[in-house]
Amino acid sequence: MAKRPCEVPARVVRELNRGTRETANLAEGLAVDFAVLAEHAGLSTHAIGRLAQAGADGVTKRMRLAGELVAKEEMTARCASHPSDTVRGWACFAIGHVSDSLDRAIDAIRPLADDRHFGVREWAWLGIRPHVAQNVERAIELLAPWAHDDSENTRRFASEATRPRGVWCAHIALLKTKPALGLPVLEPLRGDPTRYVQDSVANWLNDASKTEPEWVASLTEAWLDARPDDPHTARICRRARRSL
Repeated sequence: MAKRPCEVPARVVRELNRGTRETANLAEGLAVDFAVLAEHAGLSTHAIGRLAQAGADGVTKRMRLAGELVAKEEMTARCASHPSDTVRGWACFAIGHVSDSLDRAIDAIRPLADDRHFGVREWAWLGIRPHVAQNVERAIELLAPWAHDDSENTRRFASEATRPRGVWCAHIALLKTKPALGLPVLEPLRGDPTRYVQDSVANWLNDASKTEPEWVASLTEAWLDARPDDPHTARICRRARRSL
């Protein structure tokens, strides 16, 4: 019988739970047993038990719990360099949990924001999203230079972390009503050559279009007028306007 598309082979699950293999897709990420992985990663018996009890919770809730446990056991640095992308994701939430300021959180998360694994890069911005939401204008000030970084991962993080609505996270009310505050991050990316960044910028503006459609329409029109022959800008603007 052929495997269902979402079925993860038992051998792969064993390697994921041992922390010797990185996940290749969302299905593999959801197949990880956090309690078993925590044991292999060296967390305490208490932490393992807490994660076992939370096994039926949603993945983001379990990631946040794991991050809190990692932080309490002072294992953030060790987990941040672990071979398992899931464990490095725990470090992202640990950083968000222990950081007592937005500045320190953003500084600490930078290596994970540029991680080789797509999943860790998502956990990175989700891990510090509460700090961003609490101090939006300072977050934009700190992340604006990231929009000029050589790494597309770092540039994309600046956009994704400040999205007005985002995915699997709380909305940022201030950016839903005053999206122009995000321009220091968005303007440098309006002609980004990589689709990874283009999609994030377009999604940022699509988020904003749900509450400020005229502003998004005006901004994208201005971008197209300023860069009429740039296919990258054209793609961003087309996708940004998809809900208008």
